[in-house]
Amino acid sequence: MTAHDPDLKTELRKELDTTLQTRKELGPEYEQELVDSFLEKVDAKLGDAIDRRVRRHLAEQQMSVARGVRTGAGDPGIGSFGERFGFAAISLVLAIPLSAIAVLNAHLPGLLVCWAGIVGINALNVSGAFPWPGRQKRDQDSDWK
Repeated sequence: MTAHDPDLKTELRKELDTTLQTRKELGPEYEQELVDSFLEKVDAKLGDAIDRRVRRHLAEQQMSVARGVRTGAGDPGIGSFGERFGFAAISLVLAIPLSAIAVLNAHLPGLLVCWAGIVGINALNVSGAFPWPGRQKRDQDSDWK
């Protein structure tokens, strides 16, 4: 029921009016069934509208890919999901021995400093501050948009 689809809004308004008129005729004992029926119709119409939008969006993306146009959906500065996940996983695996070393040498303050460093490095990675070689290449490739 968005401003993008006025036909859907009109259809749902008509359905609601019909449901309210039917309730007046049948009385309150059928109210739950009428509400359930109306909600099923709303769900079906919204589902259809969403399906149409998703199909249209996918078709537009496929056309863009076929033409060789970059969609700009992903920011090359922060890397793909796989790169971010891999970096986070490796940093957590390395955090185990680093935490043990920090606790053995400096106790709780050492552990806190260690984890502050781990969190800081992950935050810098997500922000795109590290000049990874793959990122530099993607940044250069994105200039041809």
